[in-house]
Amino acid sequence: MTALTTSSVADTAAEQADGIATAELVVLDMAGTTVRDDGIVERAFERAAATTGVGAQLPDGYALDYVRATMGQSKIEVFTHLAGGDRAKAEEATAAFEAAYEALIAEEGVEAIPGAAETLHILRDRGIRIVFTTGFSPVTRDAILDALDWHGLADTALSPADVGRGRPAPDLVLAAAIRARVSSMSAVVVVGDTASDVASGLAARAGLVVGVLTGAHDEATLSAAGAHAVIASVRGLPELLGLDA
Repeated sequence: MTALTTSSVADTAAEQADGIATAELVVLDMAGTTVRDDGIVERAFERAAATTGVGAQLPDGYALDYVRATMGQSKIEVFTHLAGGDRAKAEEATAAFEAAYEALIAEEGVEAIPGAAETLHILRDRGIRIVFTTGFSPVTRDAILDALDWHGLADTALSPADVGRGRPAPDLVLAAAIRARVSSMSAVVVVGDTASDVASGLAARAGLVVGVLTGAHDEATLSAAGAHAVIASVRGLPELLGLDA
């Protein structure tokens, strides 16, 4: 699969991919990037909002639009904004969201993005370390990994609670790099489906920041955020890195 980039980004993408030929670590987002979302995040938010009333004071449609725009970011920070800065209310809403998300997983199951597991195996076979990152809490994150039986496919998985700040801050990527003991940030590849994923990778000065089109944001949004390359799905990552031969 060829990288799907706008012409203004194509040359940069090629140069970045060539420069990352000795990739040591791939930092992968979960929902929308390696794990199918199918609207579960939005439905979980709607359940949490109905239960807690968070965002009820805002104009109709604003809260859900904000959730969509901030996909990938720390859920506690998203709910803090919707609660008007009321941290206690945000924590209540976050707990309700996590409970709703886990219930939806139990009701509907959870599936990997097609080709994601194969990509993970290719990376591991080439000796490249893998770290999952997410805006979910550790409990929700681990419930997803349990459902997919993916704990053994990555070196570790990180949530904002593990590192300090969530996306778009660089903390998740930097923490992953430290734990993987990479030789430099230029050997780090960051992959995600949202502008926040891209911003986090760029802020951490990762060698290659890749957007995928299987989640929340489209090619124009990911390219505008500064992604070095935008590909159809994580299935195309081995080719982009020159690992498909």
